[in-house]
Amino acid sequence: MKSFKTNFPAVFLFGISLFIFSCSSDDDNPNNLTIQNKIRANVGIGTWRITSFIDSGTDETSDFTGYNFTFNANGVLNATNGVNSYDGTWSVESSNSSDDSPDDLDFNINFTVMNDFEDLSDDWDIISQSSTKIELIDISGGNGGTDLLTFERN
Repeated sequence: MKSFKTNFPAVFLFGISLFIFSCSSDDDNPNNLTIQNKIRANVGIGTWRITSFIDSGTDETSDFTGYNFTFNANGVLNATNGVNSYDGTWSVESSNSSDDSPDDLDFNINFTVMNDFEDLSDDWDIISQSSTKIELIDISGGNGGTDLLTFERN
């Protein structure tokens, strides 16, 4: 009985520290998962257009005039203007970066073509999102330039 009393504090502290360190993953944040699912559901409805694309201070919105973007549930992103069509991928994931807040989400876009669409390929941070608009930002680690991208539902 005496050995239980002397070991109980050590066992208790070990259990508490194990609990604290095992609960630090942002992937387990239920609010984060709810927001991810909401964004995925919103962009998966209808087609979208780029209403603003600022690439390091240069307005390049006109490069995407006439293109409609479809964010498919299987992660395929399609951009078409009736003549040209480009496929890429998209996802909304918890950020893996240590410089972001724990509930930070990345809106990932990837086009493998070598044209204006490659400028959209990035892990964008979400500024704001609604059922009809999503605003994204990316701050380049290389040159420190800031890119802004806005999609609005058609």
